[in-house]
Amino acid sequence: MVISLTAGFLSGSAALVSRGFDSNVEGASAGAMIWRLHGEEREISPHGLTRRKKTALSVVAAAFWIVVAFILYEAVSTFIAQKAPAFSWLGIGILVVALVVNPVLAWGKYHYGKKLDAKSLKYDANDTLICQYQTVVVLAGLILTETMGWWWADPVATLVIVSYIAWEGVEAARDAWRVDPDEAGMEAQAA
Repeated sequence: MVISLTAGFLSGSAALVSRGFDSNVEGASAGAMIWRLHGEEREISPHGLTRRKKTALSVVAAAFWIVVAFILYEAVSTFIAQKAPAFSWLGIGILVVALVVNPVLAWGKYHYGKKLDAKSLKYDANDTLICQYQTVVVLAGLILTETMGWWWADPVATLVIVSYIAWEGVEAARDAWRVDPDEAGMEAQAA
């Protein structure tokens, strides 16, 4: 997370900075998931658990939208400056590590999200996959910038997946909106 941001700021790569920022937001999202699952493990009331589900989904949705806003800002700033980023071995290294680690994390999150019927954990798995797609695109943008001299390849790389991230944000927000903690409390009392 921090390494990707540092490499991005040092090289001037909007795509690498956006990728690092996405990783930081993904960390916050993962924290919300752990908090939500910890409540389930402690067997809190159905009302409390449903409240945690709603909060976790809301955090994931907000995380998606923060990433969208930042990526758009970075891309537009880079287009205005029309400046190619410097080559960064540190950035390439962190991207290669992410190519290996992210699919494993995404699979684990999705598997346990499905097993526990935790939509928020499945969305967090989607966020990890988005990070993987973004890693591929950022790597391609950096390579095209370095090998072909295309200064615009880096900001274009940042824009390639913005619509997908925005759509996931809409879906997570929609699911968060549908969760009603009061309804869960009433169902538990009726049982």
